[in-house]
Parts: sequence; structure tokens; C-alpha cells
Amino acid sequence: MHILLLVAGYFAILLLIARVTGKNDSNATFFTGNRSSPWFVVAFGMIGASLSGVTFISVPGWVETSNFAYMQMVLGYFAGYVVIAHVLLPLYYRLNLTSIYTYLEGRFGVATYKTGSSFFLLSRIIGASFRLYLVAIVLQLAVFDALDVPFWATVLGTILLIWVYTFRGGIKTIVYTDTLQTLFMLLAAGMSVYYLADEVIPEGVSLTEYIRSHPMSKTWFFGEGQGGFWKSLFNGASAQHFFKQFLGGMFITICMTGLDQDMMQKNLTCRSIGDAQKNMYGFSLSLIVVNLLFLSLGILLVDFAELNGIVERGDKLFPAVALEGGLPSVITIMFIIGLIASAYSSADSALTSLTTSFSVDILGVDTQNEDRSSRVLRRKVHIGMSAVIFLVIIAFKYLVKDSVIKELFTVAGYTYGPLLGLYAYGLMTKRHTLDRGVPFAAVLSPILTYIINLNSVEWFNYKIGFELLLLNGVIMFTFLYLLSFVKRSNDNQSLDSSMIRE
Repeated sequence: MHILLLVAGYFAILLLIARVTGKNDSNATFFTGNRSSPWFVVAFGMIGASLSGVTFISVPGWVETSNFAYMQMVLGYFAGYVVIAHVLLPLYYRLNLTSIYTYLEGRFGVATYKTGSSFFLLSRIIGASFRLYLVAIVLQLAVFDALDVPFWATVLGTILLIWVYTFRGGIKTIVYTDTLQTLFMLLAAGMSVYYLADEVIPEGVSLTEYIRSHPMSKTWFFGEGQGGFWKSLFNGASAQHFFKQFLGGMFITICMTGLDQDMMQKNLTCRSIGDAQKNMYGFSLSLIVVNLLFLSLGILLVDFAELNGIVERGDKLFPAVALEGGLPSVITIMFIIGLIASAYSSADSALTSLTTSFSVDILGVDTQNEDRSSRVLRRKVHIGMSAVIFLVIIAFKYLVKDSVIKELFTVAGYTYGPLLGLYAYGLMTKRHTLDRGVPFAAVLSPILTYIINLNSVEWFNYKIGFELLLLNGVIMFTFLYLLSFVKRSNDNQSLDSSMIRE
């Protein structure tokens, strides 16, 4: 019962923030936050939105099988954020975009524009649903199973609460609620490390020394014992190789942040491009420290579980230790708060960005139009997106078998790949392409990527890891290049026809 009271109190605070920030129920407030957000507030809030409940539970649970190899990806993330700050953000600000996919219409045409926004909608619906699914499962086990509340009711209640505090203020509300939720999430992780260290680490040994000397803290994987750097890179079992993880992390960031309406919508609420770039650097440097904190938590969780006979591992490790490990009740309380905060800081902004993209890109809502009909349409879309996420989460209960963070990055490799290819082609070349052929290319690219991934070890003795996204993007880029020749041929035929008529 005390957990339910805790959840109720937490949401009361969120609703208070929503009431203050959502007084002006306008499209400009909902979609752009009136472009008045302080960059440091956006940066701090984006930490929570980027990490989400998946990081809160899955990254510590990953340590036992992968050590600190995840930090190789985190360094790749930083490289990706640099690209976003100096390539993509200047483009978005120069064009004064509300939806970042509007760029594709001016560069290629309407069919490409709709394709890009549709792939974002697919990607973000799956991503947001993954994150909320993980949290709903834990809340179900911790609270609602004992009350005989069915899983679907837990999910429905969770989504309804998000809808209630986002339906008026939209992105303006999200910027400030994310800041609060990031604070709670980091407090939860920090306090968990503090209490677990007291239980696990021998007297006289510092936390830093313990983590650094631990066998699970190995960070760099360059192929030792597998034939050296280059041979191991192409070895069928080298998914943790530094080069693969760094590149995978870099391109995952470019796509899942720079080409993602959810993450970029927050950046575009900053007052200027300079503020947006400050936000990006502050946010990305903070992520390095925060991920080290979560990986260190993973080591402490594994050691505590072994000392106390807890058998749960992976995504179930942190919940098992926090809820059943016999630790002080403050750990259980902070775990629940941190879990809710980490999940909602990404899910609420995802719901807002999905509403924005569908309203602007698919339905053509004018963000400057403040008449009643446009606001009603926006609200209907908001409800519709909530319903879609609910249905997808229920489906995940029967489909998800592996670590959620692994599943999330794998799915991202297929759904964000066409977006990577589109933007890379648009920014790196001056060629046009056959606009009406782009939707077919965007569907064929992930299909071909899947076939290659399925057979890569047999065909090439190469195990594809998180660089799956890069492969998908390269295939999409190639399709666009080939379509440019079809476009040129069609243009020449049109020119010939006009000359004959003359």
C-alpha cells in the first residue's frame, strides 16, 4: 500500500507542474514550447529521457554477461552527439522546423517526407512501448499481482496518467517534468550504489578501487586471444569488439537522437542554435558519468545477489534485489521512484512527439493555427497514440523473450536504418532521387538487412552486432543512389517528349 501512496504522491507533483506549464493550451506551446526553454534545463531533462527505464534496469543487469563493454558504445554516443550538434541542429534551426521530417519534403518530395515520418512513428511507438512494458512488468510483480489487478489494467492506468499531464502543455510541460524525473532517477541510482557498497565492499576498500579491480569491470575489447585487432573484428564471435560497438553507438545516437522527433523536439525549444549546442554537449558529457554509475551498480547488484542467494539475473536482477533483498526500505522506495521516473521521462516525451509528428507530418496540422478545430484534432491524435502504445505493450508481453535493451537496439537497427540512409543521402550529396520510389526502398532495405544479418556468419564469418543500423543505412543510401538514375532517365524522357510536342 505504501508503494501505491508513493506513486500517487509522485504523480501529484507531475500534475502540479503540468498545471503551471499548461495554462496556455495552444498549438505553439504544445509543439514548440514557444521556443523559450533554458538550455541547461533541457540538457538535464534529456539525461532521463535518453536513459529511460531500459537503462535503469537492463544496463545493470547486462554487466554479468558483457562486463563494462557498454562503455565502448557510450563513447560512440558522444561522437554521435558531436555530429548532431554541428551537422543536424544547424540544419533544423536554419529551416525553423517544428517536425524535423519537413526537411525531407523540401529535399526530395512528399512521398519521401511521408516515408521518413512514418518510419519515425513506427520506431518511436516500438521504442516507447518497450520502455513502458519493462516498467509495467516490474510494477505488476511488485504491487499489482498481490492486488489481483490484471496486467492490462496496470498498463492502461500507466498510460492514462501520462496522457493526463501532457495533453495540454505538451513539450513545454515535458521539458520541466523530465528535469524532475531525471533528478529522482539519479538519486535512486546513487543511493542504491551507496547502500549496496556498504553491504558488499570489504572495510578499508574504496568504491573506486573495488570497481576498478573487479573482473566484471573490463571495458575494452580489442580482440585479445582471438588473433589480434583486425582478425577478431571479422571473427564470427566478435560482437563486443571495440570498433563495432563504437560505430554502433555513434550511429544509434545519430538516428535515435538526431533523426528522432522525440529528442530533437526538446532541443528545438531552446532559444537559439548556440543554446541547443550547449545543451547537446552538456547532456552528452553527463551521460558518460551516468552510465558509469549504472554499470558500477550492476557489479554491486551481482555481488550482493551471490552473497544472499538471489538467483534472478538480467532485467530481473535489480528488481529482485531492491524488492526482496532484505535491504533498508529506503532502497525499495527509491527503486520504485527511480523506475517510474526513468520510464516516464522517456514515455511522456515519446507520446508528445508522436502526436506532433502525426499531426504535422501526416495530417498537415498548421502549428501556428490556433482555432478550436486544430486543437481538437491534436487532442484526438494524442488519445489515439496513447491507445496504440497500450496495444503494442500488451503484444510485447507475449513476444519479448530477451534482454529489453538488446531487443530495443536490434529493432532500432531495422526501423531507423532507412532514416539514416535518407538523411545521409540528402546531406552528403546534391543528387535528387525518384520520390515515388523511396517508400519501396525504405521497405526493402530492412528486409535485405534482416536476410544478411541472419546469414552473416555463414556467408562472411562475421557476426553483426549493433552496427546493424549502419548496414541498413548503407543499403538505403545505395537504393537512393540507384533511384537517382531512374529519376534522371524520367526527366530526360519528359524533356524529349516536350521537344517532340514543340
